[in-house]
Formats: sequence, structure tokens, C-alpha cells
Amino acid sequence: MSKKWTATLRLPKSTFPARPLPQLKEQYVKRSADDYYEWQKSNRPVDDQFILHDGPPYANGNLHVGHALNKILKDMILRVQIQQGRQVEYVPGWDCHGLPIELKAIEKSDGKQLSAIETRKVARNLATNTVLKQMKSFRSYGVMGDWDRRWTTMDAAYEIRQLRLFQKMVKKGLIYRRYKPVYWSPSSKSALAEAELEYRDDHVSSAAWVRFPIDESWRTHSPLAPLAESASPATRLYAVIWTTTPWTLPANQAIAVHDDLEYVIVESNGMAYLVAASRVESFLAKVPGKVSSVTIQGRQLKGLKYTNPAQGKAGRPQPIIHADFVSADSGTGLVHLAPGHGFDDYEICRGLGLPITAPINNEGVFTQEAYPDDPSRLTTAPSVIDGASQAVIDLLGQDILASEKYQHKYPYDWRTKRPVVIRATEQWFADVAFIKDEALAALENVRFVPDSGKNRLSSFVKGRSEWCISRQRAWGVPIPALYDSNGAAIVSEEIVGHIIGVIQERGINAWYMDELDDPAWIPTDLHGRGYSRGTDTMDVWFDSGSSWSMMPGQANVYLEGTDQHRGWFQSSLLTRIAAGAVEGSDFVKGAPFKQLITHGFTLDQEGKKMSKSLGNVMEPHQVMDGTLLPPMKLKGKAAQGPPQYDALGADALRLWAASSDYTRDVVISVPVLSAIHTALVKYRTIIKMLVGSMHESARSAPLSATDHVAIVQLQDTMQEVEVAFANHEFYKGFNAINRWVNNDFSAFYLEALKDRLYCGDGGGVLEPILNGFLRMLAPMTPSLVEEAWDHRPNWLKQDTAALHPLQQLYNEPLVKASRLTLDLDTVRSDIPVLMTVHAAIKAGLERARSDKVLGQSLQSSVILAVPDEAATVKTVLDRYAQELDAMFVVSSVDINAPVDGQAAWKYEHEFEAGNGHMGTATVLPPRDVKCPRCWRYIAPVEDQLCGRCEDVVGETKV
Repeated sequence: MSKKWTATLRLPKSTFPARPLPQLKEQYVKRSADDYYEWQKSNRPVDDQFILHDGPPYANGNLHVGHALNKILKDMILRVQIQQGRQVEYVPGWDCHGLPIELKAIEKSDGKQLSAIETRKVARNLATNTVLKQMKSFRSYGVMGDWDRRWTTMDAAYEIRQLRLFQKMVKKGLIYRRYKPVYWSPSSKSALAEAELEYRDDHVSSAAWVRFPIDESWRTHSPLAPLAESASPATRLYAVIWTTTPWTLPANQAIAVHDDLEYVIVESNGMAYLVAASRVESFLAKVPGKVSSVTIQGRQLKGLKYTNPAQGKAGRPQPIIHADFVSADSGTGLVHLAPGHGFDDYEICRGLGLPITAPINNEGVFTQEAYPDDPSRLTTAPSVIDGASQAVIDLLGQDILASEKYQHKYPYDWRTKRPVVIRATEQWFADVAFIKDEALAALENVRFVPDSGKNRLSSFVKGRSEWCISRQRAWGVPIPALYDSNGAAIVSEEIVGHIIGVIQERGINAWYMDELDDPAWIPTDLHGRGYSRGTDTMDVWFDSGSSWSMMPGQANVYLEGTDQHRGWFQSSLLTRIAAGAVEGSDFVKGAPFKQLITHGFTLDQEGKKMSKSLGNVMEPHQVMDGTLLPPMKLKGKAAQGPPQYDALGADALRLWAASSDYTRDVVISVPVLSAIHTALVKYRTIIKMLVGSMHESARSAPLSATDHVAIVQLQDTMQEVEVAFANHEFYKGFNAINRWVNNDFSAFYLEALKDRLYCGDGGGVLEPILNGFLRMLAPMTPSLVEEAWDHRPNWLKQDTAALHPLQQLYNEPLVKASRLTLDLDTVRSDIPVLMTVHAAIKAGLERARSDKVLGQSLQSSVILAVPDEAATVKTVLDRYAQELDAMFVVSSVDINAPVDGQAAWKYEHEFEAGNGHMGTATVLPPRDVKCPRCWRYIAPVEDQLCGRCEDVVGETKV
């Protein structure tokens, strides 16, 4: 094209940069997040509020992409609600108490022994600084919220609300103290809740087959008479058990069999061993012997007594009893019961009045009670998580028939990554059994995303009867109870109320600073009776689970990782149901959430869960600054200096989150991020073209049929995206947008529009398309939307009525109804026919290009042959006949015209015409010559403008 014609074209002019300008990133993030949140508070109705309650992240370190996924999903949900016309409320929170922060505080002491108050001071400073650091990171992701009202579980007001909740549960009788087994972490020296455990499959234990001598009275036990008659006086009868925790043997109080199992006697080296018939083969593999003909039913063994060699001379006759949990498929069919170290053991032994002992200390080291005959044999042994089982095996000597290393699944402390044990201690518990049915009923009114979340949460609630809420740490909220001189605990609504009053007056640290028997903490009616305060703190799940108390009613959404089914979701549900049992009629009962949404874990390229121990953790800033991607290739020369990266900012991180099916585990890797960057760069390219090509004159220009098609395609995509976003399925919306970008807009409308846009009247529907496109992108990439609006053409900036895309309602009309000249429903039904014919023409054009007879598609004409039987298709094509050439980007289209048999070349491609009939698209050389301005082959004479271009150029000259 000659320069004189180039000057007459309407070529795109845009200030929109190919990549975000580093100096403006923070400005766009602030405007699209902080400023936007404040805007919606004033411009969306307060009586239609949507509350997303924050599951508080833990304030103990740097953020990883899992945190980013969580916060961005929440942010997108809120932005969708604003687009639908609702006001949103999101107040970010942080979980600040607990062991990990306390351990960090201790580490900072450089070996100095810290007092409780010193530990709390250092821990508070650590948590405070981490909150500020994490908040800065969250805000850099474009996450909006009421950051100035942020809350933490260590806020004084929060702690008082938590203690008030505890008081209500005390009033209802749901709080009690009991000596019973709990999960105990020797490495943390504290009780743990189930939610604080993680299970490893590679734990190795010292398993042992142990014999227990049965009292000689077995000889007069009638079911064993055949054995007594054949055995010599020197024969000893033993019960044989198999255990993976030999360290629990000093706490043994009974042996369990099953009434319905059959047991046999194995004779070996003059001894008789009692084992289940179903386990004989595995036992003989360890202890060779002969199986006696004597068989006994489990119920016939009850009444026998045995002694425990691990108790030495202090051993006393102990019972053989029935237990339903005894299995014929494992061990020996006899189970050693240590009620101080097992939940099932505890329940059955407590019912029989048997002693509950657990002779280990807080560090998991044996106490003198473990082996009174010679205490040092065990007290000098390693802790029970570091090899104490071997010490017990050595102690028992010949009573260990066999031992081996055994790999199996075992619980670990999720913070210290060290094994836990089951240990009976005095702990505080919440009675879950009392509120369980009401909690499960409340879940019936909750929407779960994904649906499987309901069964998961329900199963955890069903599996609990009580909740151990006490911890033996300094950094937390104290359990407001008193203890007498013998250590017996007392708690009541009045005592808790009195303690809360003192905390409000003196501050919570006074609980740890004042003398334990300071009378100010003791209600007046208990003075002089030897009461003092305790040192236990509350489980951090009780801390964070109390956060619903900040809301007047239910939250619309709780959203966290799937691990919170047994953590925060559960503690929030249980504490609210418990409070509802006490509150008055104005309290909205039920779950604290109307919707409960869960996301999976983040995985690396190999599908491994990200963790610090594996070294595969990815930090969000690596995604935002592009350092995870290969350097950009510079045109024509190698990169000089440090590598140059595509730093696409928060949008890249957010688009990754949006594109992910978060209902399962989410992979983040270089290939995944490369695809995200490609999509984001394409969005920027489209926006640059749109804002650079929009003309004010297009607002009054007539809409072509192709414009109507584009509007329908956009509206249908927006509706699909709306449904996906409303269902929180952002990845489906992301896919729908990309399909529209690639197929409907880029490959169809933009190609069809270019001639009119650059060479004609500059019409089209680019402004509505920009608005619709930005509305769809707004929840996912708000910074990009802000940047695009900043670079809108000057004439649009001067239009005070033009509303910012972030402020537009999603379903506001894109085009005034008065501008439409075609019925959109008719156009919608016509589009499949048009696209089918378009595909056939493109196939013919590709064949022509392959044979190198064609360059641009405008170098062709098309004849469409439609059989009479395909009247519907013919009607549709006739309806758009005047625009088919522009729509299909060829120089002419004729319907059912004769094909020139003398054409230099032709390519035919069939298309479906309905009812089993086929039409044909024939691609031929153009009939006329090339217009030097628009390049369409419709000019009458070589180097002469076509009629349309003559008119446009004439208008330009005038």
C-alpha cells in the first residue's frame, strides 16, 4: 500500500503498554483493591450485604502459593458479588497463639530459660511483625478488604469474647476435666487435638511377640482340663500378645480376647502358648512349636488371671476380658490393654474399674512407677519416641518371644514433625457428644463446594465424642479455672465471670505474672480455701473457632483448605452450636456458615505436595515477578546483562488461581505458568487493540449483521461466565473467556471487522466488547482492568457518564436496544449455520494456501451451493447475503451462482446443510482487481480505488 493511502487509514493508536509498567503496578493494585473496597461500601446497598468470614492464617512465617490461592479465591468471590449489586464485608484475621510461635520465641532466647511472661512478650512481638509482613504480601496480590479493622486472636477484645464463649459452655455443663488418654507430643510437651496430627506411612516401630504367664489356676479351669491332664507340672501356660508399642507394657492392666474367636494351644520347649486359631500360622513362623488338639472359645477364657512381667514384683493378677475390637486378622488374637495409652483400652478398662496408669513424663521418659523393682532400668532409657521400646524388650528378656522392625502408618505432631503418643493426663474437655446431633443437623442447611465436603465434615463430627481443649503452653488464652491444694479443679459460670473481670482490669498477662494464689483472682466466697490459678492454655482451634462471635449472624461463606474439615470448620461449628444451646431466642442458631468451600493443596510439577522439608515451596512473588519462567528472547540479539522476565504482576498470580480447579489439589509449575502468561499477554494484546481502535463515531454508526453476531457471542459467553462465577467455578469461566477470545473474537469478529474498522467508517461494537471483556476479567485480573481503563481513548475519558468497568453491574446492557436492527434471538439461532459455512470456507482457503495459489483470504471469491432441500440454511445465508464477504473476509460471496469452469484454480469443501444434505463452499480466484487502499479485490480497474474507498477518501479530503 502506498504511503498516500496509508495516511487515510484509521490505524490503532494506543498508549497501553505491552507489559505492565513497574512504576505503576502498586498504584493499579491500590486503586483496584483498597479504593474499590471503599467505593463499594458507599455505592452498594447496606441492606444486601455478603459476608465472607476469614479463616485466619497462622502468623509464623512467609507466605506460599497455597496462601495466595486461598486469599485470591476469597477475593474473586467478593468481586463477583459486587458486580451483582451487593455490598461485601471482608475483615481479614490472623491466628496468633500456639506452639510454633512459642517455639520461635524460645529459639530467639539463645538458650536462656524464659519465664511464661517473657515467652509471651517475645511471641507477641513475633506474631505482630509477621501479621504486618503477611498483610503487605496479601495486599500486593490485589486482595481487597477492611485491612484497618483486621483482627487477631491475640487482640484483647477477641480474647474476652473467647472467654465469654467458654463461660457459656461451662454454664451448659459442656466443659469438664478428666484424667484420660489424649494425643501427647513429647517434642512439644503438650496435649494435641486430632487436627494437629499428620500421619506418616514410613514410621518404623519395634514390634514384639510377648508372653504373659497365666495364673496356675488355669489347671482347674474346666475348659482347659484336657491340657491340664496332658501337661507336666512344670508346664506354664502363657497368653501371647503382639504389639508395636512395647513401651506401653509397664502400663498393661488386662488382656482382651474375643468371645466368638477360637483359640488353640501351641506347645514349644515345654511351654504352652495361647493364640487365636486364625493366627497360628503367623505365630509358628516366629515361634516353632506344635499345635495341641485343645481348642477353646474366647468366652471360655474369661475369668483367667495373668501377671505382667513388665511390672516386676509389683505385678498382681490381672484379668483376661472380652473386647469387641479384637480381630482374628492381626496379631495373635489377644490384645494387651494399657488404658493409660489407648482410647479403646481406656473405655473398656474404665468400665471395669481397672487402674489407669501412664508412667511417662511430659518428655516421654519413663517415671519410677514404670518399673518399681529397679526404676533406673527404665528411667535412664531414651524417651518413648526415641527408643524406649528397646529398653522394655531388653528388660523382659526371655518373655519376648520374637521382635522385629515394623513399618506402618503413625501420627506425628504437625508442627515439630516428631511422633506423638497416647498418654493419660489431666486435661480439659468439651463435651461434643451432647451437641453432635444438633451440629450434624445444622449441616443440612449448608451448601458445600465441592459436595464431598459435607460427608467429610460430617464424618469428623460423628467420630468425636469429646474435644481436648487444654494445652500445656504459655502462649495462648488461659483456661479460667481454679485448683485446690490437692490439684482438683473447679470451674463454674461465676468463677469464669470473675476471672474475666480481673483480666479486663489487669490485662491477660497478669494471669501469668501474678502469684498463682493471688486472692484478686479468687471469688470472695472461695477466699481462704487454698485455691489458686492453673497454667493450662486453650487449644488454638478453640481460639480461631471462636471467631464467628465477631459476626451478628451467619457468614455467607467460609473458604479454606480441605484440611480444615477437621480443624477450623469443625471447631467453628461446634463452638457455635454449643453457644446456641445457651443463647436467647434472638440468637440465629445453626452453623456459622451458609456455604462452606474447600480447596486442595498446591502441588509441584511432579505432583508432590509443597512443603518446606522437600524444598519445593513456591512463593507468590516468584509468580508475580516472573522469576519462575525462562528469560524472554530479545529480537535479533542475545540478552545483555541479567535475564529479562515477563513480570506480569498480581494478575499472573490471580489468573493462575482462577484457572485452577481448586476442588482438587492444584499443580503450579513452569508449564502451567507459561500457559497463564500466554493467556495474559493475549488479553493485553486484545485490550491494546480495543482501546487503540475505538472511535467515538462508532457510537452512532449503524450496526452490521456481523456486529449483531459479535454481540450475541459476547452476551452468551458472559452468561456462561456469570453462571460459572456464581458457582465459584472460576476455572470454567476462565476457559469460556479464552474460548471466546480465540474463536469468536480473534478468529471471527476481529478478522471480519478490520476492513470496516481501518478502511471504512470505523464502526463496530468495540466499546461494548471492551466493557463486556473487562467485566468478565474484573474478578480475576482487577489490576489489568484498572490499567485498561486508565488507557481508554481521550474522547471516552471526557465522557463523564462512562462508568468504570469495576463499578458496572455485570448485567447492564452492553448496547442500547434502540441501536439493534436485528432480532438477537434470530441471530443466535443463525450463528451455527454461519459458523459451519465459515469453517468450510476456511478449509478451502487453507488448501489454496497450501498449494501456494493464495496468500491473503481477500485474494478469493466464494460460491456457496445450497440444495433446495436445505431451505433453512438457504434462508439464513440469504438474510446475511449483503455482508457475507465481510463476515468471511473474502472479496465476494455468491449463493447458488454458477462456478466458472475456466477459473485458474478452485477448491471445494462440503458443509452440513441439515437433514442429511450437504452444501458446498467453492473457493475461486477473485472476479475483480485489488483496491490499493483496502486490498479487497472489488476495484473495477487496476490501481483504482473501490467505490467505498473513493467515498471515504473523498470525505477525508473534504
